[in-house]
Order: sequence, then structure tokens, then C-alpha cells
Amino acid sequence: MKQTIVAAMRLPIVFYRRFISPLKPPTCRFAPTCSAYALEAIEVHGPIKGAGLAAVRICKCHPFHPGGFDPVPPPKGGREPGRPSA
Repeated sequence: MKQTIVAAMRLPIVFYRRFISPLKPPTCRFAPTCSAYALEAIEVHGPIKGAGLAAVRICKCHPFHPGGFDPVPPPKGGREPGRPSA
């Protein structure tokens, strides 16, 4: 069930990256880009927290924010959800 939700959340982001983003000039102030950040956040933190992290990141995208390197934070406990600890 969770994988289905994650896949459904990835679709509009992948669509944007494939069809809309190439039509716009490169103006991203962050590394990684917001769409790459959103995909990684959803994969690492799950659909709810990942979407929240992506929304916060997109809200930072304005001319008054300096931008720069802003990676997805690691999950608490240092492991990905759904993976057993070593």
C-alpha cells in the first residue's frame, strides 16, 4: 500500500521533470533541485513526512533566500523506513 502511494506521489514530479522543466530556463537556487529533493525525501522519509519536507523546500524558493546545498535530512535512527537495522 505504501509503495503505491509513493509511486502515485512520484508521478507528477517525474512528469514535471520530463515535460515542463525542460521548457523553462535553469533558475534553481538549490542543489539538489527541488524536484530531485522531493523525490528523495518521499523515498527516504515516506509519503507524509517526505511531502512535508518537499513543501518546506519549495516555500524556500524565492529571491530573498540564498539557496545553496540543501540535502534531504537523514531519517532518525540512521536507517531508511522499511529496512531492518543491522
